[in-house]
Amino acid sequence: MEPEDFKALSYATTKLSDAIMAIAAKPPTKPTILDRELSGNKINGGVITNFSSAGIRDNARSNTLLIEDNTITVKNAKIDVIPQSLHIKGALNVEGEITAQKLHVNELSADVRQERSTPLVFQAEDGKIGGKGLLWAGEGSTKQFIYKGNPGGLWSSEHLELNRDKEFKIDGLTVLGFNYLGDTVTRSSLQTVGVLQNLQTAGDCNLDNFVFYNSSLSRLGIGSETPAGTLTVGGLTSTFIVDEDTNDKIKIGTFSASALDIITDNVARITISNAGTITLKKKVVVDGSLGVNITNFTTDVDISTSGPIRIQNKKFDIGVKIPNAGMHNTGDIIWNSNPAPTGYVGWICVKGGSPGEWRAFGQIQQ
Repeated sequence: MEPEDFKALSYATTKLSDAIMAIAAKPPTKPTILDRELSGNKINGGVITNFSSAGIRDNARSNTLLIEDNTITVKNAKIDVIPQSLHIKGALNVEGEITAQKLHVNELSADVRQERSTPLVFQAEDGKIGGKGLLWAGEGSTKQFIYKGNPGGLWSSEHLELNRDKEFKIDGLTVLGFNYLGDTVTRSSLQTVGVLQNLQTAGDCNLDNFVFYNSSLSRLGIGSETPAGTLTVGGLTSTFIVDEDTNDKIKIGTFSASALDIITDNVARITISNAGTITLKKKVVVDGSLGVNITNFTTDVDISTSGPIRIQNKKFDIGVKIPNAGMHNTGDIIWNSNPAPTGYVGWICVKGGSPGEWRAFGQIQQ
């Protein structure tokens, strides 16, 4: 190569170097990228600020959203609507309020005040609501207040207690208070009660299957379920009654074929046999006149009788002559019922027999 060639090559190289340095000294020209011309394959790494797209706008100044395989991590999320079902695995902590049209839970544990503006509804399963209600667990046996089917009704496993100034009511009327029954309680099967005051009953009454009141007959039976009189006292084989008889009379005595004893000090003083025989025991005092078989009774004598009397087995009778029949004993007397002058006061039996031997006594003066 000729020397002139070297000079030309050196000159050209210098010019090239100056041109490169001039280009290097110029500021870079911003590339022009048309819309939708940049592909995601052209971006790898680095920070994109003020990123915005048709559906995304990035105003964050620090890392807020982390996207990994099968996971999105975000510290705070503000979501207006989730249009589809949402499945959450793990715990969900809510510091604000939850408003739901319907809430289904398998188990609810809460220690907060519950405020409701609508009733608490237990929905039927398979058309049945039995066994649904409130349960309290964790201290001894489970406490229950539930609806119990067949035949149906609310059931509690514990006592129901009211404040003493409150009442149980039905249809707005008091049924049971702290120390009283309501006026509407008209039927009961009480078996044990305390002291009753001002007790009033209406209709039939049964006291311990021993005292019976028949309201249709207005009769009271003691030991008799079917009273035979206004007051009836029944025994195993006898019945005693007090009842109203006809003509404004009261009858008292045995209704059965039994004798009657009138007693004092548990000793029979007067005995009336079932045939009507009256036996007076011990001393008998008649304060007034005594009449025997007297229709028109007068009180001018102490004892009146319409027939004969017997004193110490001696018979006293009235007649116009000595008897001609009948058994008589010695000492029996017939008083002359038609006395006359020179006649006799009466006749006396001097020898017993039928009719016996008789003698006149007490001749009356002329």
